[in-house]
Amino acid sequence: MKKHSVLAWSMVVALGGFLFGFDTAVISGAEKSIQEFWHLSVFEHGLTISIALIGTVIGSLVGSRPSDYFGRKNTLYFVAIAYLLSSIGTALADNWYVFLVFRLLGGLGVGISSVTAPIYISEVSPADRRGRLVGLFQFNVVLGILISYLSNYLISQGGETSWRWMLGVQAFPSFLFLVLIKFIPESPRWLILKKGATEKALEILRIINPLNCEQELKSIQNSGAARSGSSGQKEKLFSAQYKRPVILAMLFAFFNQVSGINAIIYYAPRIFEMAGLGAHSSLLSTVGIGLINFIFTLIAINFIDKVGRKVLMLIGSVGLIVSLFLVGYTFYSGNMSGFAIPAYMMLFIAFFAFSQGAVIWVFISEIFPNQVRAKGQTLGSSIHWVMAAIIAFCFPYLAETFGGANTFFFFASMMVLQLIFVWRLMPETKGRSLEQIETTLVMH
Repeated sequence: MKKHSVLAWSMVVALGGFLFGFDTAVISGAEKSIQEFWHLSVFEHGLTISIALIGTVIGSLVGSRPSDYFGRKNTLYFVAIAYLLSSIGTALADNWYVFLVFRLLGGLGVGISSVTAPIYISEVSPADRRGRLVGLFQFNVVLGILISYLSNYLISQGGETSWRWMLGVQAFPSFLFLVLIKFIPESPRWLILKKGATEKALEILRIINPLNCEQELKSIQNSGAARSGSSGQKEKLFSAQYKRPVILAMLFAFFNQVSGINAIIYYAPRIFEMAGLGAHSSLLSTVGIGLINFIFTLIAINFIDKVGRKVLMLIGSVGLIVSLFLVGYTFYSGNMSGFAIPAYMMLFIAFFAFSQGAVIWVFISEIFPNQVRAKGQTLGSSIHWVMAAIIAFCFPYLAETFGGANTFFFFASMMVLQLIFVWRLMPETKGRSLEQIETTLVMH
């Protein structure tokens, strides 16, 4: 029963990941109708699509503050309310400016969710199941993207105002998320280190780890004492003792995006048309990418605690290098008949979902000590989203100026550097408590 309690808490919080994926992707089905409805210029249309991403970057930058001050649970309440208001507000907006404000609010929800949800799950998970449980967050992101595509397709038959329903339907899972948060406890590590609520935390630890809860409590308290004793006042993330986890988080988030993943997710139809496919075939291939992403994320979640984070990343890096070089070579050779490019890109998505896609939120949420975990997650998340925005913005220019071959060769060369990073610098964190990981990565 207690084992299932932790799973239930993780599934509730991972619902924030579902809304994260849904909110990010749902605009794709509505953007043309919105442009026509408000007669938007090219600039206004671009701002309409990117405003949520701007909100996401802001949300990821500030996400540690509410998470540390108000608690993980209370911050998740804000995330749920942001999603709920965003979906209702965009569906009912009577002018473009109101629409932008509510899309920005949804983006803030995505950004703060990408910081708080993985932290919460990592802090309530037993060491031997932490990878799988935090991986539920990424699984739900991918599921949310898939469901939004399906929802858009079904609702699109509803006439001129169908775009309002596409955006408004998100209110239902948002309200469910808001209600379910009431039934999860606060993070025991936050209660101990930020509030000193030892007894309340111990009750929760008894559910998480009934055999060693007292030992885990002492370990968390010792971790907090060591940190406060070493620096006195407020913990600063950018200090010598945290140098290694900071570098690991920054490089991991950087490499995640220079793989080209967001260029492929956002511009898949354009890439397929560059490869000579018709519009219908491009759309079909894009749906295939969504399914492959979903399937291999599910597979990765089942392996992440068995074989470890580093092994998944080593396998994935090699697969990404091969698939990206194959895409680049196909563009270079000019022999683009058939479905070679879609096949290679689906291979890329499979390896990405199996490695980086599943590992990033797990790994970054594990490597920082309790006292600065929210700040560390904010660092990794904000670099991830800033790089996502840069890659998404630059890809059309790069593809047009340098051609498909050179663009994908660049992504492939970045993955060679990632392979070296994983092989030489990335530690394995599977099966170890957060406090054990801290002792190896932090200078005391």
